[in-house]
Amino acid sequence: MVAVVAGKGLLNMQASKAKSASLLSIMAIVFSMCGVAIGNGIMFAYVPFVLSKTGDAGWAPGAAVTAIAFGGLLGCVLAGPLIRRVGHARAFSCSLALVILSAVLISLGVHPIVWIVARGLYGTAGNINFIIAQSWLNHASENSWRGKAMSFFYMAYVIFLGLGAWLFGQIPAGGNIAPIATIFFTAVALLPIGLTRLANPPPPAKASPDIRKAWRNSPVAFVGVLAAGGLSMVVQGFTPIYAAANDVSQQDIAALMFGMQFGLFFVQYPLGMLSDRLDRRIVLIVTCLLITSAAVAALGVSFSNLILLVVVFAIWAGAVESVYSIANAHANDRADPADFVPLASTLLVAWSVSATLVPLLVTMLTPVLGEQTFIYAAMAVAIAYGVFVLTRLRKRETVPVEEREGFELKSAQVPNAGALVEGTPEPAAKLHAAADKR
Repeated sequence: MVAVVAGKGLLNMQASKAKSASLLSIMAIVFSMCGVAIGNGIMFAYVPFVLSKTGDAGWAPGAAVTAIAFGGLLGCVLAGPLIRRVGHARAFSCSLALVILSAVLISLGVHPIVWIVARGLYGTAGNINFIIAQSWLNHASENSWRGKAMSFFYMAYVIFLGLGAWLFGQIPAGGNIAPIATIFFTAVALLPIGLTRLANPPPPAKASPDIRKAWRNSPVAFVGVLAAGGLSMVVQGFTPIYAAANDVSQQDIAALMFGMQFGLFFVQYPLGMLSDRLDRRIVLIVTCLLITSAAVAALGVSFSNLILLVVVFAIWAGAVESVYSIANAHANDRADPADFVPLASTLLVAWSVSATLVPLLVTMLTPVLGEQTFIYAAMAVAIAYGVFVLTRLRKRETVPVEEREGFELKSAQVPNAGALVEGTPEPAAKLHAAADKR
């Protein structure tokens, strides 16, 4: 009897150690992506600031934002085949090499066309990074703490993205120190993945997007992710351009970009928790009203009042990011477990298309309508989506609270990309268990 108890105790200790090891091992992925985020944060502030100050090509800053989104769309297409060919670890290293090459091109001097190409290259690499990291985390995490691990990943990435923007304010904008710093942090990010003992996930199966099924599942969620792609890329991408055009100092732009990231926590989290208790569509309408109100405030806020400027833009950014997370949760509420993977793949492609087209439209209209065009564009998208959600309220009943997926903190800057290469069908027993929970 003592031997049996001792044996059980040993097994429990081993299980506990295995779980701890798993928790520690996934930190290599998180640490790597935090290093990537710092470099990304620097470049997100540096490129539009410098291009806005050159004055030779007024279209270049907006074109650079559009290039990132278009590159991200290419990344969605290329990630799956690349991972199937060489595996997660090697594909991750290759994607970071592309980030470094992008920064090298920018370090060669201010050449708008070259910089736009470089940002497109970064966009491709960035989406591949996200897809690999989320897929790997999802595979390595236990069911009992997978949600916490993913939420921690999102929070860490966004915070370090803001930290990178803040670091931009501490280094000279002239010269090539900013891209060199990006190269440094990206090279450091290679080390945790290169040294990790975490096993590679199995090669992913193909996951085919299905727009028709995503629409049938939830028009509100599908259109919400479309809206979120354009809103996020416009607000996050054009804010430093707008500030630089109004002669805001480099340090103040860095503080603004840093402060905006915290809106994700102080605005998105309360709205998300509210959507767990109320009809998510009502919360989405409230969010659209908040986006519109914040946009109106952004039009009138004085650039001389930095604190008020940061508060307004943080609320605006937090509300914009909330559209994605709530719409994503609403999509999962109405989906069968077997459809989670193709649904996530479809929503990612929809996000990427919108994130490309809306900034492109803003870039084309800015010379005609002025530097505030992106604010009007965000207002128009938010109002149009709010009206659409309002029309859908009468056509379909809400999902009962007990059948909803729990809200998870997500950012449209890091869309749910992991499922794009998680195309392996779930075991039948797991699907039945998930269906029973729903």
